[in-house]
This record gives sequence, C-alpha cells and structure tokens, in this order.
Amino acid sequence: MIEVKHLTKRYGDKQAVNDISFKVEKGEILGFLGPNGAGKSTTMNMLTGYISSTSGQILINGTDILEEPIKAKASIGYLPEIPPLYVDMTVDGYLGFVYDLKKCKLPRKAHLNDVCALCQLSNVRNRLIRNLSKGYKQRVGLAQALINNPPVLILDEPTVGLDPNQIIEIRTLIKKLGKSHTVILSSHILPEIQAVCDRIIIINKGVVAADGTADEIAKNITNEHKMTLRIEGDTHTAADKDKIVSAIRKIDGVKYVRADMEREKGIYDYDVEAEEKVDIRRALNQMCRENNWNILMLQLSDLTLEDIFLRITSSDIQVPRSDESSAPVIDLNVNEKGELVATEKQNGGQE
Repeated sequence: MIEVKHLTKRYGDKQAVNDISFKVEKGEILGFLGPNGAGKSTTMNMLTGYISSTSGQILINGTDILEEPIKAKASIGYLPEIPPLYVDMTVDGYLGFVYDLKKCKLPRKAHLNDVCALCQLSNVRNRLIRNLSKGYKQRVGLAQALINNPPVLILDEPTVGLDPNQIIEIRTLIKKLGKSHTVILSSHILPEIQAVCDRIIIINKGVVAADGTADEIAKNITNEHKMTLRIEGDTHTAADKDKIVSAIRKIDGVKYVRADMEREKGIYDYDVEAEEKVDIRRALNQMCRENNWNILMLQLSDLTLEDIFLRITSSDIQVPRSDESSAPVIDLNVNEKGELVATEKQNGGQE
C-alpha cells in the first residue's frame, strides 16, 4: 500500500533523510518514531506530498506521489500535529467544506454522520470550532482525515490534548481503522505506540535505525533472558531461601540464580537468568507446585519501548530487521560506562 524506495532529502548541505526504504501493507499500523531532528517530520511531509524528495520514490497504492500527486493524495487522509481547522466555521460546515474539497462521491449526509459518530462529534456539530476544547478540535482534525474513506491514514500525534478516556477511545478507533486501512502513526507517547502499532520504525540521524515489532527489536538489542521471582516457601524461614535457590538451579536452561532481599517475613526475591530462547516459566511453576511453594510475582526484564528508543537513538547503531537473513549478526551490549557497544559476529554467528 505504501512503498518508500531510497528516499533522500537535502536542505543545502544538510542531509535530513538519507536513503531510507520501507513498505507498509494494507491492514498494518506502523509506529514511526524518532528524536527531534532525526528526519521523522521531513519523512512524514514527503509521504503526504507536502514537500518533494531530493531523490528516491514514494508509491501510494502503486501511484508515484511526485508523478501523479492528485491521484496519490486522493488515497491519503492526513492529520498533522496541528489540525488544519477553520475556527470560524461550525464543525458541520467545516466537514462539509472538506467533503467538497476532496470531491467525495460517498452519500454526503450518511458519510458525514458516520464520520462524526466515529469521532464522537455528533453532539457538537453545530458549534463553532473556536469554542471547542483542544480535545474536540483534535477530533475534528481526525474526522477531516477520514472523509472520503481514504485507504491510507497518516496521523501525527493524534491524541495530543485529549484526556485519558478520550485517548483510549482514539486508540480503539485507530485499531479499528487499521483493520481496513494502512495507518502510519507518529507519536512521542511511547506506550501509545506500543499499545496500538503492529510494527515500529525508529529513524535516527536520517536513517532507519530499527524496523520490526518491539519484541523483534528488543531481541536484536539484547540477548539477556532474565526474570525476577518472589517465592513464598512452606516454612516462612530463612531456610527456605537456600532450598529454593538449589531447586531453581536444577531446572534445565537456568544459567544463574541469586536470592535477593527479604520482601516479607520469610519471602524473598530471586534473580534468574535462562539460556537464550529457553522459556523456563512452566518449569518454575511446576517446581513450586511440587514443593508447596507459592509464586507471588514473576516479572520478566524485557526492554520497554522507551528502553529500546533510548538505546537506539543515543547511538549510531542500526538494528537489522529480523527477516534480513543476509545481514550481519550484531550483538549490542552496554559497557561499564553505560555506552552501547556493537560487535559483529562472523561465520554464521560465531565471534
């Protein structure tokens, strides 16, 4: 649905975007992330046809956006970070204006009713936009992007200014739209990206630094497989601690186990590290069941999207996609100074 090929943008001597390529399929919600100055906004502007590229190609539903801009843009619904609203118009008047501007052929009354219902604007259709709250203005901006039911939606910070309940409603709407549209979502709210998006692209210093699901990117960043357990023994004494440590060590795939501090009377936390690609959770559960112990907490030390974003954007590392079998295998680790260090493996993954 969207195909970007070797896209580059220069402003004089400054190269804002450097030879990036990616695809977004129909029914996919792509999270597009990057720090300030990384080239994210420039890329979004090129995708919508607002600015032209220096070189490369953007295909929207098979149509080159530079060669046939009207046809390509007809397939795009765009919500910029600051919604393009005429504040002296009513909501109904503005959406009717956008309907005419887009030369929409769908039944006018029914289509506008559907869009307003989707964005929960039905009760403010006769109000002036200038008198609406920021949250409602954001909804009007989303509604204009949905007019004519475009197959591609590009949303830049769609939940800015919304209260927590409205954010959940917009997230649910985006997930629903993603079933029948191609959606590119840009946001600085990382939990929002993680909750809504099927795939994530992180752009840094003008290049694609990571592309994949959050789990795929995390696996390329770290090979750690650690967890913390809180286990209640059967005697509630310090003697339980040594028995539990010994039992965990006997589980196949366990590399390391250490008893941490006492959290409650006779109840300790245990740091456990397993071998790569070995899931020991079921074995741990079975062990506790056989010994009449209770697991009160099990927390995996998976990287959050915030951890992933900070590690990638604070370095020059590019993380290979999980499906790039021909790409070199990279180990990324944090050294004692807190710096991200990359080591390339040779000969089929052997250092």
